[in-house]
Amino acid sequence: MDRAIYIAMSGAKQNTLGQAAHANNLANASTSGFRADYTQSRAQGVFGEHFPTRAYAMTERPASDFGQGPMMATGRDLDVAIEGDGWFAVVGPNGEEAYTRAGDLSVDPAGRLINGRGLQLIGDGGPVVLPEYESIEISKAGIVTIRPFGEVPAAVAEPVQLKLVRPDVRDLEKGEDGLFRFRDPAVNQAPADPNVTLANGFIEGSNVNAVTELTSLIALNRQFEMQVKLMKSVDENTAATTQILSSQ
Repeated sequence: MDRAIYIAMSGAKQNTLGQAAHANNLANASTSGFRADYTQSRAQGVFGEHFPTRAYAMTERPASDFGQGPMMATGRDLDVAIEGDGWFAVVGPNGEEAYTRAGDLSVDPAGRLINGRGLQLIGDGGPVVLPEYESIEISKAGIVTIRPFGEVPAAVAEPVQLKLVRPDVRDLEKGEDGLFRFRDPAVNQAPADPNVTLANGFIEGSNVNAVTELTSLIALNRQFEMQVKLMKSVDENTAATTQILSSQ
């Protein structure tokens, strides 16, 4: 009996983890540049100072969906979307380089070029900081050009090249903060790729399929209910067995 209840218990727990992953996908269905996570389940043996006669269910996130999201026209000068493969390099929460597809850019009061999550973009000279300007343009190649505030129309500041990269997606993994980094901790940065191009006036939407995620949530909820029923059945069988043995 203990085997059945242990498997049902671990299955119910892993179902909740799968639900959390799909719920996170669904919650980010409108997040710019978001990449959906895959989930899978498998049986995992329990190893230790005994024979591996026990097994439990395990839900894991093997990879993310790197398919491109829909291109949405905004007409805004600071909205840019990567065409095809590629990533924006940004300064992560811990100061390290990380990668994202979110191109909903703006300039904060300190002059930092940031995306919608407040992450500062990296350029050819490091994190991008711009002086006050009257107008700004971002070219297809990722070159940021501004006309400084108060200057004559012909005057332009020195352009800044955004760091656009295209590493092999098999080498990347998503962190809990939604940013991508190299799986190998020894690799910190990807080289800039001049072949990555941008579409100005567009932002890339999330590649989450809301219908698929909702269907997966319903299926996992049914599995959870089945595991709970199995635990209840095992408990009832155990009680019946105990009663039979005590009556003899």
